[in-house]
Amino acid sequence: MKDVMLSPRAKAAVAFALSEDLGDACRLVGPRGRPLRLCDATSEALVDPAAVATGEIYAKGSGCVVAGATVARAVMKAVDPKVKVTILKPDGSEVDPKEPILTFRGKARSILAAERTALNFMQRMCATATLAKKFVDATKRYGTLILDTRKTTPGLRVFEKYAVTCGGGTNHRMGMYDRVLMKDNHRRLWKGGNPDELDKAVVAARKAFPKLAVEVEVESLRECASALRAKPEWIMLDNMSISDMKKCVKMCRGISLTEASGGITLDRAREVAATGVTAISLGCLTHSAGSVDLSLEWRVV
Repeated sequence: MKDVMLSPRAKAAVAFALSEDLGDACRLVGPRGRPLRLCDATSEALVDPAAVATGEIYAKGSGCVVAGATVARAVMKAVDPKVKVTILKPDGSEVDPKEPILTFRGKARSILAAERTALNFMQRMCATATLAKKFVDATKRYGTLILDTRKTTPGLRVFEKYAVTCGGGTNHRMGMYDRVLMKDNHRRLWKGGNPDELDKAVVAARKAFPKLAVEVEVESLRECASALRAKPEWIMLDNMSISDMKKCVKMCRGISLTEASGGITLDRAREVAATGVTAISLGCLTHSAGSVDLSLEWRVV
């Protein structure tokens, strides 16, 4: 699991988030022509510029899976490179309530300026990681992959998909550029969407993009049999009954990998995994995970 902050998109998102919170004041010029550092108006007005703070970030509730500790560190360092940040619980760790995830020491003004942005990233990432782990644990005995989707917050996909891996999940395609995935709307626009000629659509896709994996969404046994004639790498079983899912898995065995999709809840995940599907894809991991209640506590010394 590579550090998400190695991504140029992540670095750009952190910079944008800080400018969003700290505003245009960070570009003003101070007395005697000296540029002002990132500006927190309240702290500039009330906190001694020489004050030093120490403290920590922790989760208030139980079962939290850490995701975004390195992002919080990057936020702190972007505001003030001299802030010392120590990660005690790396991404992917499970922590108890009030167990420190990371500690920091530096100028109080710097920490206050970075606090909300760091927590905003972490609280959403931890929630996604925690939810992903619940699905991973529920299906572990079957070895089923838990996949994310493209149902992500615009501009934050790199963080949300990274958080899924922190919870033990697996990334599906990162975007529309790294896999051919024929969903129902694509099929309807391809030569009338004949359900008996999905194999021809697979052949056409392979001809256009020979280096990409091809996946076809199917909604019936008939469509599954049609697509299988061209042996796509993946067959997506969309909103199927458990009975039909089992039949499709049997049909695809040794030919194509199978992905169950369509509103699968945590209560139903184990039953779906028991059909033998290779993977379950879940939009809820990134669009409905919510936030974990995190707190940043510190004291001036």
